[in-house]
Amino acid sequence: MDPNRFTKLSDTAWQLEPTGKMRVPAILYASEALLREMDDKVAEQATNVATLPGIVQASYAMPDAHWGYGFPIGGVAAFDADAGGVVSAGGVGFDVSCGVRTLHTGLTREAIEKLKPALADALFESIPAGLGSTGYIHLRDQQMTEMLSGGAAWAVQQGYGEAADLERIEEHGRMAGADPHAVSEQARKRQRNEMGTLGSGNHYLEVQHVTEIYDPAVAEVFGLAVGQVVVSIHCGSRGLGHQVGTEFLREMAVAANRHGIELPDRELACAPIRSELGERYLGAMRSAINCALANRQILTHLTRRVFAKVLPEARLDLLYDVSHNTCKVETHSIDGSPRQLYVHRKGATRAFGPGHPDLPDALRPVGQPVLIGGSMGTASYILVGTNEGERLSFNSACHGAGRAMSRHAATRQWRGRALVDELAGRGILIRSPSLRGVAEEAPGAYKDVSEVVKATHQAGLARMVARVEPLVCIKG
Repeated sequence: MDPNRFTKLSDTAWQLEPTGKMRVPAILYASEALLREMDDKVAEQATNVATLPGIVQASYAMPDAHWGYGFPIGGVAAFDADAGGVVSAGGVGFDVSCGVRTLHTGLTREAIEKLKPALADALFESIPAGLGSTGYIHLRDQQMTEMLSGGAAWAVQQGYGEAADLERIEEHGRMAGADPHAVSEQARKRQRNEMGTLGSGNHYLEVQHVTEIYDPAVAEVFGLAVGQVVVSIHCGSRGLGHQVGTEFLREMAVAANRHGIELPDRELACAPIRSELGERYLGAMRSAINCALANRQILTHLTRRVFAKVLPEARLDLLYDVSHNTCKVETHSIDGSPRQLYVHRKGATRAFGPGHPDLPDALRPVGQPVLIGGSMGTASYILVGTNEGERLSFNSACHGAGRAMSRHAATRQWRGRALVDELAGRGILIRSPSLRGVAEEAPGAYKDVSEVVKATHQAGLARMVARVEPLVCIKG
């Protein structure tokens, strides 16, 4: 994109002034280099979001933003129900509550190096991954309803993990306001055998080691030090979330005229928050959030079992679990007054600053961990939320590197086997059921995550705490 289209607010903030039917400006956070690399569709979609009823303050795009369905991926927007605000299935995304959780192991890289191949093989054997992958858990209808209502708390009750885990998960592991009866039979059917599975695309389980500390004080609170090994799990609500998104997008598009909503793009389909359709979607979407939380909790349990066999001295305590692809009701200060807003984060991560009451006691003094996954074979980052972030983006930050090319284009440029061999030569063991899937997720198909994280830090959305590098990657 041409930076000259924007009003430059700072080296990492660019504003499109309201024109036409825009109700608020559109603000993109990025370095000039990242901005130039972004597709023009990002600005177009952020502008379209700014036309929606009840939007507050601005339509935002994070440094990893790229073209998405309706909203840009990396898009953030908040709506006020009292001002006719809407909820948009496209503003949440298809993989509802896709997110990352990171676990300590208490081990160093040296301690696991000799057993790394055995660990990689055992994780690959125990963690179902790939398109349409199914696990060993099969939910009957009542169990499905309980899972959709209970989230990770339900999973812990079933024996998948520990009660202490819930303290380190957004919403304490259970999203309130879920309505399992708003989830269709088809969505339930798709999820019946998929609990405890990674799925495909950019989902992964990685064994990583800390290679750099940027903020020693916060890193100490987070329990991070150079040389330590952690495990990160990136996945979401699988087939159920995708079905929820598909069905409600279709229904919202049909109902828009009835609600008097003029859509600049059919993909921006939405419904008034205070409508039967809006309330039903929120109930289904919150159920899908619980599905994702339960899924990551079960995967954590499976991961702990593998470590107990291969590296029994490991202790996999949860650092934090953060979601992207959500709409959450939050209170934010607007013009000095608190307002209850429905904050959409599509491919964006919540990033509460120090002192926020929703954070665990141990983390509240420094702020919320913000877990940023890199592309396969590259570094990932751990950041911390800032108080300044509330004013800048409703306490939102980037969620990853962001794609730079389509999966189809990636498969024309890279071969899976060559990538696996190349990464093995660098000491990174890849295990995947699909070499095509590996090619689709080639590191070169993504933006430079280091530049994305640096721009996020410089913009004040979140502060860099630690850099971690992969050792083993189980790829969907």
